[in-house]
Amino acid sequence: MAYDAEDTRRRIFEAATAEFARYGLAGARVGRIAEEARANKQAIYLYYGSKEKLFAAVVRAKLEEVSRSVSIDPDAVAESIGQMFDWYQEHPELIRLLLWEALEAGGAGAGDAERREAFRGKVRFLADSGVVPEREQAECVRAGQDLLFTLMGLIAWNFAVPGMCRAVLDEDDECAAYARRRRHVIDTARLLTSAYARSLS
Repeated sequence: MAYDAEDTRRRIFEAATAEFARYGLAGARVGRIAEEARANKQAIYLYYGSKEKLFAAVVRAKLEEVSRSVSIDPDAVAESIGQMFDWYQEHPELIRLLLWEALEAGGAGAGDAERREAFRGKVRFLADSGVVPEREQAECVRAGQDLLFTLMGLIAWNFAVPGMCRAVLDEDDECAAYARRRRHVIDTARLLTSAYARSLS
């Protein structure tokens, strides 16, 4: 059977995502990734160079994945936030990866410049679409950044601390807790964007 390089890379990436989400960068083991991926360690170093570069590639790819899968519709911001909530519920590994990155790298993520540019694009889209009311350009950009980060925080905290979610909501069933939070996050996003627009107009 011929060697399939792309399939090997895919298996390495999937195994690395699970390993890093569970153990973080420091706790992850290349040997475990190789074993789970049915690949050898040399292939990992050949394709990615180091464990640190593999971790950075995984985080970057997961951020790109959510960006491709869900975008904020300026005509239906609350509904877009609901779709984003669903994505994070189905892909809890991204929040874990970002938490590990913050803990182990002091918040300095690999590829920060690239990441900032990607979010600048999202902010420009919000500003151009009218979600952020027209003001001076600098003010408009800052307003869009604040709004986007606040909406992201509304979602992320639910998956960063699931135990607190169940405890505060007094739910034994995680699904019931998430369903309640989803409804509230959508309602809050709707109120927030409406109030935000009024306060800046």
